[in-house]
Amino acid sequence: MKSLSYLNKYFFKYKWRLLLGTIFIVISNYFGVQMPLYVKSTIDDLMKSTTITSIEDALYLSLKIGGIYMLLSLISGFFLFLMRQTIIVMSRLIEFDLKNEIYSHYQKLDFTFYKKNATGDLMNRISEDVSQVRMYLGPGIMYSINLVALSILIITQMIKISPYLTVFVLIPLPIMSFLIYKVSSKMNLMSKNVQVEQSMLSTLAQETFAGIRVVKAYSREKEAHEKFNATAQEYKSKSMKMVIFNAFFMPTIVFLIGLSTLLTIYIGGKLTYNHSISIGGIVAFIFFVNKLTWPFASIGWVTSINQRAAASQTRINEFLMTEPAIKNASSEVFDFEGKIEFKNVSYTYENSGITALNNISFTLNKGETLGVIGRTGSGKTTILNLLMRQLDVTSGELLIDGHSVKSINLDQFRGQTGIVPQDVFLFSDTIANNIKFGSNDASISMERVIESAKKAHVYDNIIAFPDQFETLLGERGVNLSGGQKQRISIARALIRDPKLLLLDDCLSAVDTETEEIILNHLKEEFKQRTSIIVSHRISSIRHANKLIVIDQGSIIESGTHESLLALNGVYTEMYTKQLADENDLNQSL
Repeated sequence: MKSLSYLNKYFFKYKWRLLLGTIFIVISNYFGVQMPLYVKSTIDDLMKSTTITSIEDALYLSLKIGGIYMLLSLISGFFLFLMRQTIIVMSRLIEFDLKNEIYSHYQKLDFTFYKKNATGDLMNRISEDVSQVRMYLGPGIMYSINLVALSILIITQMIKISPYLTVFVLIPLPIMSFLIYKVSSKMNLMSKNVQVEQSMLSTLAQETFAGIRVVKAYSREKEAHEKFNATAQEYKSKSMKMVIFNAFFMPTIVFLIGLSTLLTIYIGGKLTYNHSISIGGIVAFIFFVNKLTWPFASIGWVTSINQRAAASQTRINEFLMTEPAIKNASSEVFDFEGKIEFKNVSYTYENSGITALNNISFTLNKGETLGVIGRTGSGKTTILNLLMRQLDVTSGELLIDGHSVKSINLDQFRGQTGIVPQDVFLFSDTIANNIKFGSNDASISMERVIESAKKAHVYDNIIAFPDQFETLLGERGVNLSGGQKQRISIARALIRDPKLLLLDDCLSAVDTETEEIILNHLKEEFKQRTSIIVSHRISSIRHANKLIVIDQGSIIESGTHESLLALNGVYTEMYTKQLADENDLNQSL
């Protein structure tokens, strides 16, 4: 249960709600305990009374007894309502805070964290695991406090009526406590296994739905269903084991409470012979035992809730305790002037040990455009990841305006950068909102949206849709072509008017004619800012001020388009081959 101590800060935050809820529990139970005591005194008075001489007297007395009993019940119920309104509402507020804390922490974690962890598992911890914890914060806490308060009040009254009978009636309770203690550790392990299995199920479902087009394209629906069904069966199997294990709680506890009732009647009946207890006292004891039935019967359920919550909070804590490898080192204002320097930069991936970059060096000034070309896996995208500090260099220096990228205000630097990633991501929102997402200004005008769309040469495509800029996109922009998605992503980057523009092979899905139109639109944009274009197509980068050719993480050639052609090396070979492929394609068309 140590993992749940993380939540103590929330109990302190909502201490007044918790305190009021506890007070309401005590008041509700106080009036609840008065009801059996009133029954006791009424029965004892009736046993001694000689005033009932007619039906009218009996009716009057019955109405009086029933009215007072109902009044006590209403008062107890009213405070029971207030109890739930404070403690259950508190649990919902903490659930809200905890989900926001987890979501906020997820956003702080670095690039490598998301490479290691499955999306389905991340989603399960912020949804299902938090829901399990919420049950502990609400019903778990409420019923535990209720058990303590009610037990103290009832046992106190039972001792006042008959200490001797109280001892016999409470004998089954230590047995119950021992059984719960033995079962708790087993429940904790089983709960954790169930939660892990559920994360696997969520991950599998998320991956299947995200890649549904690939599944359908290869007609693998049957295999996907069988795989999901096998995982679901494993989850069901582990859940059912826990359910069966937990099912023994209730019958055992009810049996022990029933044993207390039998002891009350048997021993109480014997005590009436020597007048150690009255008939009303025995009835009150039966009421008290029955009042303890649900609180003690709920121990098993609450134990299960708490164990599930502990297992879930352990999983949540694993991520909350994960420190981002990359942190913003400064809070000072940073205004990017436009200079970038790579000095003997190398990077090796920690998990695989693959050296992606080896002693890369280049300098880029404001208004200059760098073109980076190379074969797949040569390390082109890694340059951009290091520049945006998604990764930290293994060796060498990466300088922004003469300062180490590790020392500047990273948030402000990224806020002045427009990046179009290789893997374009569009949200399930309107086209306009997807473009506006790139802006730092929440009140950006539609004129700016249209202007950016025109620069990205996607305006004509958008207005051809029935809803134009209000067209609602499917998940990841599934209702757009690859080229349209790339161009909307370019418009998103341009709308923020960035000082640094990074294009990561973002024209791969458009034809060369469209590519040329887009690049012509962007020529003026490149003059006003520092730009880096990463591509495997020479047509995308040939107009850049500087070009570097990357192979196996090293720069093998550098210069301008003309100077590299004059070298008659790798760049020339790539250019000749791509030109020949383009001519062959035009002839075939």
